[in-house]
Order: sequence, then C-alpha cells, then structure tokens
Amino acid sequence: MLGIENILCLTGDHTKMGDHPQAKPVFDLDSVSLLHTVQLLESGVDLGGNQLVGEPPKFSKGAVVSPCSDSVDAQLAKMERKVAAGADYFQTQAVFEPEKFIKFMEKAKQFGKPVQVGIIIPKSAGMAKFMNNNVAGIHVPDEMIEELKADKEKTKAGITGVEIAARIIKECKPYCQGVHIMALGWESKIPALLEQAEI
Repeated sequence: MLGIENILCLTGDHTKMGDHPQAKPVFDLDSVSLLHTVQLLESGVDLGGNQLVGEPPKFSKGAVVSPCSDSVDAQLAKMERKVAAGADYFQTQAVFEPEKFIKFMEKAKQFGKPVQVGIIIPKSAGMAKFMNNNVAGIHVPDEMIEELKADKEKTKAGITGVEIAARIIKECKPYCQGVHIMALGWESKIPALLEQAEI
C-alpha cells in the first residue's frame, strides 16, 4: 500500500532500550514467525487465514544473523530456520572480526542466500568497549581498541574509524554480496569509507 517492497524481519530490542522505556514490550512474533507471516500475506491470506482484498503483496524478505557470535552452530541453525520461513537475504550484525566472518560465510554459503556484511564506523575506544559490553554478537578486538586510543585527534576526526571500517570491508568483500553501513550519525564519513574500501 505504501510502496514498500523490502522488509527486514527481526525480533527487535526490548522497549527499555528505546525512546519510550516505559512502553509495554510486545513480542507476539519473533523473526521466524514474522517471516512466515509475510509469506502468508504474499499467498493472499492474513495470519488468521482470512483472504486479503486485492492483489497479494510481493516482498523481498530480509533477516539478520550474527556471524561473529560465540555459537556459530546456533547462528547457522537460526539462519536455516529463517531460510525455511522465506528469507530472501541476510544482513549481519556489525562485524569487527573479519576472520570469524569469513569462516562463518564458508559454512553459510550452503543456504544460497545473499548476505550483506554489517559495518559500523567505530567512533572511539569508549564506543567499542560499550558495544563489547552491551551488544550481543559484537566483539571489537583489543588491538582495534588500542588503535582507536593511539591518536585521539585522528580518532575524533573519524580518520581512524574510517580506516578500520575500510579494512574490514576489503577483507570481507570477497565473501559477501553487499555491505550494510550503519553510520550512526557519521553519514558524512561514508564517501571516504567507500573510497578507501574501493567500493
């Protein structure tokens, strides 16, 4: 109805993490059941089995995966369930460990689905430590944190973060079908990142 054709189906964060922490969390559907629901809509019925009026929609259905998670097998099992539920493509959680991503992708290619590697431009050592402590599926290695600490002015200007992100993209590029850049307010750094990553 609104011309939206691409959907990313994910469970989402708890409301306490958002702008309205007092809101009641609703988790009626997880990512797999949400993908299943979208498939039902595409077949012309809603979740209750009622016929839709008009032409059924057609979506490109995305899902998420955390390739650098501690449990690769669990992530592959989730990915398999999401493919069975209709996922057409995947976006990853932010990747800071290309070697883990590459090992994961060697196993994930069995599903035959395009994968976009998630990239965050790290703004500071503090941001990296925060992600390590608070964001599931992300680990910024100690040597990268030290790199962010080394030249505070260079880091503050975004130069170090862009260098790190470009390096990660270059290493991961041969193993994925796209890049999902999460600029987090640093959209102005994207042209330099694309140039350094040779995209």
